[in-house]
Amino acid sequence: MQSKKAKSEAACRAFEGEVGDSTYGRAARRSAARPLARQREAETVVAARRLNRAAGMLAGSVLADSALEHYRGSFKNKAMFTPLIVAGLTLAMSIHGTADKRPDAHRARDGSYLLAAATGALGTGFHIYNVTKKVGGLSWQNVFYGAPLGAPMAILLSGLLGFCSERVRDNGGRRPHRVFNLPAGETIAAVTALGLLGTTGEAGLLHFRGAFHNPFMALPVTLPPIGAGLLARAALKGGARSRGLARWWMRLLTAMGFAGVGFHAYGVSRNMGGWRNWSQNILAGPPLPAPPSFTGLALAGLAALELMREARDA
Repeated sequence: MQSKKAKSEAACRAFEGEVGDSTYGRAARRSAARPLARQREAETVVAARRLNRAAGMLAGSVLADSALEHYRGSFKNKAMFTPLIVAGLTLAMSIHGTADKRPDAHRARDGSYLLAAATGALGTGFHIYNVTKKVGGLSWQNVFYGAPLGAPMAILLSGLLGFCSERVRDNGGRRPHRVFNLPAGETIAAVTALGLLGTTGEAGLLHFRGAFHNPFMALPVTLPPIGAGLLARAALKGGARSRGLARWWMRLLTAMGFAGVGFHAYGVSRNMGGWRNWSQNILAGPPLPAPPSFTGLALAGLAALELMREARDA
């Protein structure tokens, strides 16, 4: 025969089971899940804002660089104003996205990022045409001194990374994040790695034209390819050690991009008249806005690594 205490405990357990299956119990479980969902949404927004910053850094570099280069070309083709307008719009949208803490994609940002990507693709075609129409066609001389073939790809990358940032933001609290129905971290890492290789090719071409007269000119053609390889390794292997090494290398590339502005400023000062003749030497010397493109891509790489970490921990 059961004791009064045993009967009381059995009654309590039965009551708890009924409550757990009741509407009240389900509401309690939903209330407990809400803080986790809000935390995941907040993490999603942080990841998207990192990509907005990366896209903005690239757009700012393109805006300043194309302004200088196209001014040097006297804007003889009215289409040369296009990258300035599009890069300026992309920079503004990236600043807006960096400040936006809502876990939803924004139509205006989406449109501007797609416009930037299309502008980069068309600009590449224009630059190839500019080189091939010169006497001698596609020759080293024309590649060295014609329109830079790889320059428009920077605004394409800015638009692509910005568009990816909106897709990440649209994931809300879902884990793992996906972009174009692919794992977000690995996809963005692949885009960043390819961008690093392309930017390295452009820097290598111009530094080769400068005969690598300063040993530091070798850094932009050696460090970024290693970073691209480390990103690819982190995406394929997915280990904490691989991600950690790639993360430190991305930080190194971030610093290299900013330091490159200083080296280019020194290169400008070595021209006749130095900074006293700045209006001519800025146009004739190494481009000051070009190195931060490495910083923008490194920031995208850091965002991709963080997305991969979150996916592994989900």
